[in-house]
Amino acid sequence: MTAPPKTIRILVVDDHPIVRGGVELLAREDTDLEVVGGALTGSAAVELARTLPVDVILLDLRLPDIPAPELIPRLRRVAPNARILLFTAFADHGAIDLLMEAGADGCLVKDISGQDFATAIHRVSSGIRVVDPRLTGPRKVVTSEALYRAGLTRREYEVLRFAAMGHSNPEIAQELSLTRNTVKTYLQSAMQKLNARNRVEAIARAHELRLL
Repeated sequence: MTAPPKTIRILVVDDHPIVRGGVELLAREDTDLEVVGGALTGSAAVELARTLPVDVILLDLRLPDIPAPELIPRLRRVAPNARILLFTAFADHGAIDLLMEAGADGCLVKDISGQDFATAIHRVSSGIRVVDPRLTGPRKVVTSEALYRAGLTRREYEVLRFAAMGHSNPEIAQELSLTRNTVKTYLQSAMQKLNARNRVEAIARAHELRLL
């Protein structure tokens, strides 16, 4: 006798509650999918992933408290068997490849159709890497003009980019052959120019400006 299909349990991590509602609607189109929880922040996602039986974590790239590159390893530690599927509103997101290297299992664009969504969830749940074809183009190149509009120097941008990848100040210093104090100075300058109170806000602002 053939075993009944296993229900794929999904945890939605997004700071916009309406997104969870949309995912639930998409999941209803496939009886093998079930949304078992939702989190508005990275911290809440870690706690839910620790306690809920989850097969796929659908992770928004822009959360208010923890950058995605830092959050992915944390989720891996508390839910080692869950697949992490990134969810982005921007098909030209420049850091997808870096986030995949950080441990994500795939990435979807939020305007995906119901059938494509279900297929992607099934595939990633079975261990197949899934990346929306609109995200497989060449890596985003940030021009000097774009940096000028944002008020950032190339070095400030490089330091902020490594911070967005989840690197600590000492690691950034090593990568860029700078002193730790110099890295701190560049980050503080970038935060001031982006009107951000901390590095999380600065990274979010850089995302909004399509620099990351």
